[in-house]
Amino acid sequence: MLHTNNPIIKHKAGLLNLAEELGNVSSACQVMGVSRDTFYRYQQRVEEGGIDSRIDKSRRTANSKNRVDEPTAHAVVTSAIEQPAVGRHRSSNELRKRGVFIAGSGVRSVWLRHTLEHFKKRLKALEEEIAKEGIILSDAQIAALEKQDDEACGEIDTAHPGDLGHLKGVGRLYPQTFVDTYSKIAFAALYTTKTPITAADLLFDEVLPFFEKHALPMLRSLTDRGTEYCGHVEHHDDR
Repeated sequence: MLHTNNPIIKHKAGLLNLAEELGNVSSACQVMGVSRDTFYRYQQRVEEGGIDSRIDKSRRTANSKNRVDEPTAHAVVTSAIEQPAVGRHRSSNELRKRGVFIAGSGVRSVWLRHTLEHFKKRLKALEEEIAKEGIILSDAQIAALEKQDDEACGEIDTAHPGDLGHLKGVGRLYPQTFVDTYSKIAFAALYTTKTPITAADLLFDEVLPFFEKHALPMLRSLTDRGTEYCGHVEHHDDR
């Protein structure tokens, strides 16, 4: 089983994993909508250099000459720590009030280079600053830290999204979750495989019967575009 968090090659790893789970290359290619030649090309590259070899090495690298100057970058990083809950566009607006002119996209670029692109990462930087400098927190920083404590309740941290790890005697566990955004009702189930069948199992055995019982038809659904939701309808395993 191949695992990667790189969005560039995630779908390629999903194709190889699906073929392994189904035990059939043709079925996996039909579900994912690719040719067998493409599958074997991916497989050969992985065998020769590992999953990271699927990253296109010819992709252009960033031009450092296009980066903002150091004083501006320092102001962006400082602002991110002072107001970790503020998004890039609001951060850009706040910086303009201080005489620092940088667009929202530029703010995000600086955040990416300093590992501050997510709210939790900015909070982590704030906590490190508190431990290092012993700074006095502002109201915005205290509110952000309290918000983190509220959001942490009931969460499960895993190494890979959609993967709860390995359970001895059972194998690897994969969760399937359904949330109704209107009623806030949620369904969840654990499976030992991550295939179209498991996704359909939760939907047809739990979700649809529940809403049909209450005379509430489901009009549409939104997925995370995982491997179990990709492919062609006419080739779905549950048909």
